[in-house]
Amino acid sequence: MPLTANAAHAPRKHRYYDLLVAAFVTVLLCSNLIGAGKAAQIELPYLGTVVFGAGVLFFPISYLFGDILTEVYGYAHDRRAVWCGFAALLFAAIMSLIVVNLPPAPGQYNSHLQEGLESVFGNTWRIIAGSIIAFWSGSLTNSFVLAKMKILTNGKYLWTRTIGSTAVGELVDSSLFYFLAFYAIWPTQQIISVAITQYFLKTGWEVLATPLTYRIVGFLKRKEHEDYFDRRTNFNPFKVKV
Repeated sequence: MPLTANAAHAPRKHRYYDLLVAAFVTVLLCSNLIGAGKAAQIELPYLGTVVFGAGVLFFPISYLFGDILTEVYGYAHDRRAVWCGFAALLFAAIMSLIVVNLPPAPGQYNSHLQEGLESVFGNTWRIIAGSIIAFWSGSLTNSFVLAKMKILTNGKYLWTRTIGSTAVGELVDSSLFYFLAFYAIWPTQQIISVAITQYFLKTGWEVLATPLTYRIVGFLKRKEHEDYFDRRTNFNPFKVKV
């Protein structure tokens, strides 16, 4: 079966798409709820002390998924995956709000546990809100740029699309997330420092991951018999239908 050359073919089932969406949602939840709330620091040669959000070590994987989904299946399939991730984040926010505000049972253990839950998840609503706005804007910008660049390059030079789209998408994401999630909680100078560091770390992560992206994209295109070009795609970011 030949690879598809345009968007004019009928929708069909894909073997790996659902697995990729599930993995994407898992990475999105964990990187936002576990890693985003911690500002870490390391000492680097020549650069000195570098402060960064701990989630930056794992969050870029979600952009890797976005690149793969758009490159193989098209913008609409990645858009659906993004909305699945946001639905999961919204549920996590509602659940954390309920759990944190339920009165704890008597006892020293439960008292300490409540303090820990409030410390870790008490700010979850802001993290979720910041993530929804920043990641929705950044990831769909990433997907849009990659889809358009694929047409301009006629499907050649994958590395230019993955790196170029990530650089633009992460700029949008990094410009929004930390201010929305941590303004008036962290010192403003720390927010700016973390946001800038996050941008360069995430973009650099994408550059390093390029060989892996090539392997995964090549594997999926062969197995799925799919190489989607978004020539007739409706890029409305609010649509969910593929």
